[in-house]
Formats: sequence, C-alpha cells, structure tokens
Amino acid sequence: MLRLKLRRFGLFGLAASVWLVAAPARGEAIGATLAPWSPGALDIHHINTGRGNATLFVLPDGTTLLVDAGDGGNPPPRGTAPRPDGSRSPAEWIARYVRAMGVSAIDYGYVTHFHADHMGAMAEIAKRVPVRVMLDRAWPDYGFPAADHAEFKTPEFARYLELVRSGAVKPMRLVPGRADQIVLVRDPAAYPQFEVRNIAANGEVWTGGPSTATQRVFPDLAGLAREDWPTENMSSLAIRVRYGAFDYFTGGDMPGNVRPGYPEWQDVETPVARATGPVDVALLNHHGNRDSQNAFYVGTLRPRIWILHVWSADHPGHDVLARLYSTRLYPGPRDVFATNMLEANRLVIGPLLDQLASAQGHVVVRVAPGGASYRVIVLDDAAETYAVKAVHGPYDSR
Repeated sequence: MLRLKLRRFGLFGLAASVWLVAAPARGEAIGATLAPWSPGALDIHHINTGRGNATLFVLPDGTTLLVDAGDGGNPPPRGTAPRPDGSRSPAEWIARYVRAMGVSAIDYGYVTHFHADHMGAMAEIAKRVPVRVMLDRAWPDYGFPAADHAEFKTPEFARYLELVRSGAVKPMRLVPGRADQIVLVRDPAAYPQFEVRNIAANGEVWTGGPSTATQRVFPDLAGLAREDWPTENMSSLAIRVRYGAFDYFTGGDMPGNVRPGYPEWQDVETPVARATGPVDVALLNHHGNRDSQNAFYVGTLRPRIWILHVWSADHPGHDVLARLYSTRLYPGPRDVFATNMLEANRLVIGPLLDQLASAQGHVVVRVAPGGASYRVIVLDDAAETYAVKAVHGPYDSR
C-alpha cells in the first residue's frame, strides 16, 4: 500500500529507496554478488566499460543476445575513465563480464550502427566468446547510404567486416517489421509471451500493430544534396523486447531533434515512437545527446525506467534530462539510471542530476518469470566482484 501511495504522489526515487530496506528476491542482497540468472527470468545487463554501449540479454530460456560492444569515445577529462580500469581492453572486460554471468556463447550479436562506441569491440569479443549469429543494418553489401560512406572506411569497421566474412558467425541483416529473426532457440514453446520485434533500420520503420508492414522515412537519395543524406546515427537499428506485460526499447543513436535548417524527415524518433508505443524500460538514444529524446518520443514511450550509457561530459544534454523528468510530457514517477556520470556534467547541469536513481555502475534489469514485474539492480563496476550496490523495485509491468 505504501508503494501505491508513493506512486500517486509522484515522489521520484523515494519508492525505490523504501524498497531497498526490504529483503530482495533471489539473493539480491546489498554487498553480495549478483544472484545468477534462473530459467524463466529475463536479465538485461547494461555493462559499463566507460568506452561505449554494451548490453547483454539473457532471455527466458537462456538464449543470449549482445546488443553493441563499444570501444570508442573521448579520453578523460572530457570522457569517462575505463572501468574497472585501463589494464584490459573493453572487449576483454565485456567478455569477462559475459562469462561471469554464466554465458559461454552468444546466440545473437547485434550492432545498432557502425560507430566505434557501439561496435568497436565486437570483433574482438567474438574471438573470446563464440557468437553464432551477427545482425546489423546492411549485410551483405554495406552500400547504404553509399559505398564510400565514411563509417565503412574505419579500422573498427574493417575488423568487423573481417569477422562477418570469416565464416565464424552467421551474418544477417535486420529487417524492420519482423519478429522472427531474434527468437528463443532453446525452449521457445515454454515462453509464447516472449517476442523481439524489429522496429527500424536504415530509415525503414515498422508501422506497428499486428502487421509486419513498414514505411520509408528517408527520401530517395537521388538528387538530394549529400550534406542532407542520412547519417550513420539516423540509420540505427531499433528493437522492442516484449515479455508478457513487460516491454523494453533500444534504438542505438537515432536522433529526434532536427538540426536547424535540416529536413524534418531526419527526426527518426517520432515514427519509431508511433510504432513502439509505451514501454517499461528504455535505453536513451544517442547517450542522451542533445539531438535525442524529443518531446513526442518521451511522451509516447513514457517508461517507468530510463537507462543512460555515459562516456562523455555531454551525456546527457541538460534539456534532454529535463524532458525525461517532465510530468507535462507524461504523468507519474520515473527513475533514471546512468552508468558513469562525470563530475563535469554535474557542474553544468547541477541539481537536476541529483534526481538520478544511480550515477555509477552496471545496471541490470531483472524481469520476473512471466514478465509481470521487474527490479533494477546496480552493480559495482570498480572491480569484478559484481557486488550489488542497490536494488530498486519491484516495479509492476504495464
């Protein structure tokens, strides 16, 4: 009853802090090592290396999905320091984390787009932990928006291309609208309420509902000035993970606030939000950069939990954070968890950052069997103890 009253009055973070004094489920005790995944649960690990995005999913039947594996960003002081430290590469830290969570092979690797802070470590990880299927936005020709696209000329992309052409993984292009590319591979019949829906890729966006139909957001590039062509960020992949009443969204670096003087179709978030609808948990697009999380998108997804992968002093933008917390965009409480907040950002943004539910650590979303409820667990990222720093929830799924 106390939790219901706190939600009604919209006291950000207070409900979660009250629940910290209760005995958490399944051994999720403060100071203890995170309890292992168990069948029927959905675990979503936002791994903090300080060098970009990496999100490990352990699906209800044990199928595994790694969304992005970054090795990029700015060095300190503008960027975050490597976590736990600089003695190993981000790929090594991610691979060690994956194995520590009991994962010996990754069923699906997934690259939202070809920037180093999202895919720079993927090829090296595949040498350490077997990856069976690799999904990206362009296989097999890598010709959009053009064969001479700048991101196709980087060392990180060259290593990735070597991986997908080596035969070590099965490459696949993610097709918007479909729900049969990322599927449970161990016991799908046991979890009919689980689905991964492809939302967007290369400006093609699912239209929503039961259909697999899509719409083309980007115009024909013929005759369009090259400076107006879609960027790598605009071409990002997006998916919605659904488990019963629980929904999670991740959309790479897609923008939603168009730069002054540029065409309105460069707002990818708005059509994506229309297709996706409300979710329980959303990973911020583009690390919360100032071109992301437009008002329509925030008000349409309206998650209870926002998660922010940080590697730079401009993550998030001040206006972005204000939109996340705005009850004019959607009512009710919401909690924001950041992996690695810099002091420089605190100096610029000020008290608004004091509302963060957590500012440092790996962020794990643990969804109960069947999807009716979930917790958010913050783990220590300063060492490989995977010690629980805080447990927030339980939250009721929509």
